[in-house]
Amino acid sequence: MKLRAGIAAFAVLGLGGALASAHAEDAAPAVAAPQPQAVDASLPRFQPAVQPAQLVPVAPVAEEMSEAEPEESWEPVGRGVASWYGPKFAGRRTASGETFDPTEYTAAHRTLPFGSTVRVTSDSGRSVVVRINDRGPFSPGRVIDVSQAAARDLGLIGPGHGNVSLAILDE
Repeated sequence: MKLRAGIAAFAVLGLGGALASAHAEDAAPAVAAPQPQAVDASLPRFQPAVQPAQLVPVAPVAEEMSEAEPEESWEPVGRGVASWYGPKFAGRRTASGETFDPTEYTAAHRTLPFGSTVRVTSDSGRSVVVRINDRGPFSPGRVIDVSQAAARDLGLIGPGHGNVSLAILDE
């Protein structure tokens, strides 16, 4: 008999708690406080996309140029998709015969002469100057493959490719 009375009391208390809980939900919804998340140590730390020494002026300012220095002339040579290549090819010979170094500002193009200086500008406005030292890209729809260093500054590392415009230095 005591067991039945205890169960009945427990059921009444439980039902009362549920009713109190239902009334509290009508008054104000419960909002869970955000929990702090641990930082994944394997993720790379923030690094600026463009180093000050690597900035390339799109149009030189007239006051900064001396009369002895001729104005650089960039001739547009196309638009398309750029991709990048890096550590996997480090140390291998390029089509020009030099050793590939992913930390240098170099690129592969199908037809531009080796040694050509090319300004690559992403749709986001980021710009780098690279030197053509290899042939490629060999993926359909791509116009240039840039080194890992150039890709980092152009913002191509994460997506792997992006729309760019090319201009060759007219010397």
